[in-house]
Amino acid sequence: MVTKNDIDIFIEKIPPTPKVLQATMILVNNGELSKAAKIAQSDLALKSYLINLVNKPIYGFRTEVSDIGQIFGILGLPASQQTLYNYMLTLLSPKKWELFKLNEKTFGELQAHLSLKWKKILEHLDIKDKEVESAITLLPASIIVAEALFSNVKKDVDLLRSVHHLDYNTILKRLCGTSIFDICVQIANKWDMPEEISEIVYSSSGLNPSSNKEIDILAKWMHLLLFYELSKPMFVEASLNDFIDFQIDYVTDIYEEFSKLMEIE
Repeated sequence: MVTKNDIDIFIEKIPPTPKVLQATMILVNNGELSKAAKIAQSDLALKSYLINLVNKPIYGFRTEVSDIGQIFGILGLPASQQTLYNYMLTLLSPKKWELFKLNEKTFGELQAHLSLKWKKILEHLDIKDKEVESAITLLPASIIVAEALFSNVKKDVDLLRSVHHLDYNTILKRLCGTSIFDICVQIANKWDMPEEISEIVYSSSGLNPSSNKEIDILAKWMHLLLFYELSKPMFVEASLNDFIDFQIDYVTDIYEEFSKLMEIE
């Protein structure tokens, strides 16, 4: 079965970022969106990803947007950085999902919905921080890791789930002494994200509140967002809701505010 060492080895083997993507990310991080667009234009796969992303119905554009400079302008600095992290995930995603009932389209929908709603939350909280906005990419990344690890022992995992009625997160904890949120932290470290980003995502499990008040508030909003999205029928069917145990006591103070915000189109 899977061990903690298997997780460490897999994350360590995550390939380096392709050169064009790496150059684009550096320019975006420096706030040079026009230069970043010119570099991104030369990578046909990245260009196609960006065009397909912003033309999803959830973005609400009536006519197709195909100019990369315009796309980066529409997304803005924080969302552009987050989008590039999401693109990195498409390079890591399996061609065929074996464990979770996902495909390229549904995984892309998960990324898009989490990204846009997290951006909406940060705007509501008046937080403008591209690193914080990119934090939401870590859970989808950890789902890819879980898929890669467990798909090789799918029969054993299915047996544990059917006989002992265990969810995927519990199986992870029992076999490896780690959770999906621990994997998020490892990936954040691999991607050299700031420590506060790891702490936000780790605390968003609702089981490990941060002593830092600002970080803990963000973690509460993320907890609600993850539960809100992963409870949708598409992702329940895919078994992704296994990873979030709703901690109502943790988020009581912002639950009503969150609910009202999600109702606003």
